[in-house]
Parts: sequence; structure tokens; C-alpha cells
Amino acid sequence: MTWKETIESIGPLNQEAMERCTERWNSIAKPLYAFGEFEPMTIRMAGVTGNSDFYVKKKALVIMCADHGVLEEGVSQSNQEITKVMTEGFTRMECCVSVMAEMAGVDLFPVDIGVASDLIPEVINRKIAYGTKNMAKEPAMTREQAIRSLEVGIEMVEMLKEKGYEILCVGEMGVGNTTASSAMTSAFLNVPVASVTGRGSGLKAEGVVHKTKVLERIMTSYTFDPEDPLDVLCKVGGFEIGGMAGLYLGAAANRIPVVADGVISCVAALLACKLAPAAKDYIFASHLSKEPAGKLLLDELGLTPCLTAGMHLGEGTGAVALMPVLDMAMGVYHRMSTFSEVEIMTYEPYDENDIGKK
Repeated sequence: MTWKETIESIGPLNQEAMERCTERWNSIAKPLYAFGEFEPMTIRMAGVTGNSDFYVKKKALVIMCADHGVLEEGVSQSNQEITKVMTEGFTRMECCVSVMAEMAGVDLFPVDIGVASDLIPEVINRKIAYGTKNMAKEPAMTREQAIRSLEVGIEMVEMLKEKGYEILCVGEMGVGNTTASSAMTSAFLNVPVASVTGRGSGLKAEGVVHKTKVLERIMTSYTFDPEDPLDVLCKVGGFEIGGMAGLYLGAAANRIPVVADGVISCVAALLACKLAPAAKDYIFASHLSKEPAGKLLLDELGLTPCLTAGMHLGEGTGAVALMPVLDMAMGVYHRMSTFSEVEIMTYEPYDENDIGKK
């Protein structure tokens, strides 16, 4: 489907499935709401899939990989060679997320959507260009390229659905992409870039100061169309950010739960929700990124993270880290005895905010 057709096909959650899932959780012989965020998460997943008896056995992580022309401005301690090495490393046991994914039973799908080098055949080739333009001098990409990045993500979802995947994790790789994500966050939330700019892959204090000054200069050089989210992507975004936004849109249209990773993944989620507000119901937050924009983005999306561990690694590591815990919660959901089965008194549902009320 085209990106517009995909947006038009996103429907509401299945309320009946959510009600059945809620009833099941409340019938399990445990204290009510004791699984915290995993209960509303799985209830919403039931609404996504339309099935209160759903499973998430077959899991995929899609890692969108691309380079950024703004690297010319000295905004990172790394060079573009790192993007190539890491992207190819995802196909082997050479990256953090590769090890984590193997342990969590998650299949990896690294996608070259805009790496500035030619890569090995094991990486899925959907290259739009050899990196974006330097947004400090000109828009990062054309509108046609921005649309193509969305549709690469949508196509990946359609391919994975055909392969039977039941949940998708979203990851990224691209040296310089925290600069693009800070610019996009600033534009979407109308906040100063200084408040959403961090160390990225490990800048020292003086490096963060320089990065912030570059971003301030960039942001004053553009006027963004508030009615056109793609305008922000075109001017200060990245191909991998557009690709991840397409993953969220495609997942929503195909009724597949999709898990956001860190701050760059969440910027892409916000772009997707700006394009299609209904997509928000299909997106789940894995963790709270340590990057300055992390909480701001989750608050704007209305999402609550399940993990708070100070992670800021990217690659999809936070989303993958969530999977084993989700498996345990689903195991309890499907296999635990009910109050009636163990012949003990059923707890009465209550309002968690009613403490102190008369």
C-alpha cells in the first residue's frame, strides 16, 4: 500500500477483545493489577489483534540504518564508517542487540535505507540515497525521498506479516541521528533545541555545546509548516526516521503490536502519529531513554515505559529487552489458575486513584 492508503486503513482498537482480556486478568488468582504496566499493555495488544487469546511468539526487530550529511558539522565523535560496520555487524554476533535478540528469541532484519556505503548482501537493501544532505546547508531530503522512506517501512511490515510475525520491535543505526532527532523534537514540540540535545554516542561537554550551537543555527534557518509533518522530516530528518515512522504506520494498518525503542525511535513514532493520530493506539513504549528528549516524547505520545533502566544505546536494545518480561507476563495470563479454579474469594476491582477519597 502507499503511505496514504496505509493511513486510511488504520482502524480503532477492538473493544470487545480488550474487555475479555481485562476480565481474564481480573479473574487470575493474584492481587488485582499486580503486573503493573504489563496488564494495560496486553489488554491494548488484545485490542490491536482483535483476539483476547493472542500470543506473541514470533518476534522481529527491524533496524533502519542510514547516514546523515550533518555529520560534516562535527556533531558526533564518530564517522560514517561506524554506520557501515554496525549495520553489517547486525547480521553477525557483533553488536549488543544481536546478542540480546538471540537470547530473547527475536529475529533481526537490518535494512539499509540510506547508508553512505555499499553493504554486504545479508543486509536488506532499500537504499534511497547514500545518506541525507547536510541539513545545516540545505534540506536533508526531498519530499519524494521522505515518502519513499515511509513506504520502505510499510513494505517491511507487509513482508513480515506474510512471514507470520506477531510483534515488531523498532530499532535504528546511523551516526549523527541524535542530531536529526533533536531537531525534529524541537520542531514538533516547539521547545528549544538545548532542552532536547544530549551526548548521543558519548560526546563530552564541549561537544554537546558545539552540537547545540549547530542545531540552533539550523533551526533558525528553517520555517516549518505546522500542518505538514513531512515538512519536518524533509528539512531536518533522516531516512531511518522516516523508515521507522513507516513501520509504525504499517503495523497499525496491519493490526500488529509495534514496540518503540529509545529517543530516535520515539521521534519516528511521533512523526507517525502526526500523520495518523490513530496509530498511537498500536505503539508500545519499551523503556525510558536517558537522552534529554526521552520523557518529553513519551509524554507527548501518551505512552508509559515498562522499563526504566537508564538505557540509551539504540539499535532496538530497549525494545528487545522488553520481550522476555512480556513473555513471562503472557505466560501468567494464559496459564495461571483463576480464583474460582483454586476456590478462593475473588478480589473486587477498584480504582487505583481512590486512596484518600471518601
